[in-house]
Amino acid sequence: LVNRVVSQLIQAIRSKDGTFNSIERLGAGSYYERVKTSEPNEFDIMLVMPVSRLQLDESDDTGAYYYLTFKRNPKEKNLLEFLDEDGKLSAFKMLEALRKIIKQEVKNIKYVEVTVKRKKAGSPAITLEIKHPTTEISVDIILTLEVQQSWPPSTQDGLKIEQWLGTKVRRDFRNKSIYLVAKQNKDEKVLRGNTWRLSFSHIEKAMMNNHGKSKTCCESDGPKCCRKACLKLLKYLLERLKMRHTKELEKICSYHVKTAFFHSCAMWPNDTDWHLGDLDHCFQKYLSYFLDCLQKSELPHFFIPKYNLLSRQNKASSNFLSREINKQLNNRFPIFQE
Repeated sequence: LVNRVVSQLIQAIRSKDGTFNSIERLGAGSYYERVKTSEPNEFDIMLVMPVSRLQLDESDDTGAYYYLTFKRNPKEKNLLEFLDEDGKLSAFKMLEALRKIIKQEVKNIKYVEVTVKRKKAGSPAITLEIKHPTTEISVDIILTLEVQQSWPPSTQDGLKIEQWLGTKVRRDFRNKSIYLVAKQNKDEKVLRGNTWRLSFSHIEKAMMNNHGKSKTCCESDGPKCCRKACLKLLKYLLERLKMRHTKELEKICSYHVKTAFFHSCAMWPNDTDWHLGDLDHCFQKYLSYFLDCLQKSELPHFFIPKYNLLSRQNKASSNFLSREINKQLNNRFPIFQE
């Protein structure tokens, strides 16, 4: 159902005007990485748009958010209408244009009820609600620019996977395009809605799907590991806790858990460190690393090491989550029994 709706939207988006006619879809996030923990009712679809050359200027000191300007006369003439008064490519203007096309096209979908949700401030997504007889499905459509140029300096010391997936794999990853999503930087001095954030969804998906040191890890006839099982457990734990304590934990999201997971894979790089039979031991190890991050309010972004995902202003959330997880830990995880 999701594919049918999204395909129809993409067709409409491509045919509308020159701006978005080169858009391609990429499934990202937990469903496509096969680590979804509850029913498949949330999907992230990236609409990827190739752009030739851009100049990236950091918008703050995280190394994750950028202002984009065109180098010389761009091939993509139709993007010029989305420049703001300083000549920066405005994420806000582009999202608005895309949103407009989608809102128009949704009216033509007759086989299922689809609505475009009100936009959340600073969210990079256009969210669709699909009414299904048994469940409500939400689809986040994320506008993504794909730029074929080398990764910015802030990523230089990230992606520490040499011991785990190998130097060659790291080099191959770093030769892939840069993805930028239309994401508001909340710490921007003046909120203008023209910042873009680096996204590594394509690389994360590749790491998830080929997560072993040995090439055959978890293949049908290869040895099995418990890496994904550990990630699913912690995601599920966070999901349940967030349902109970929505307000206290609103600053914490599954991306935190996923980042801690990648760090754990890099710290314990061997497949034998994640032996399928040692699930409880491996989970404890990964969990205590995550707790350690919460305690220190320090979780470096896996690709941008200077960017701390648990920055100081989230300290209250981190402490709260740390207490809740410890309660679970000391009582042998009653939440998993419910």
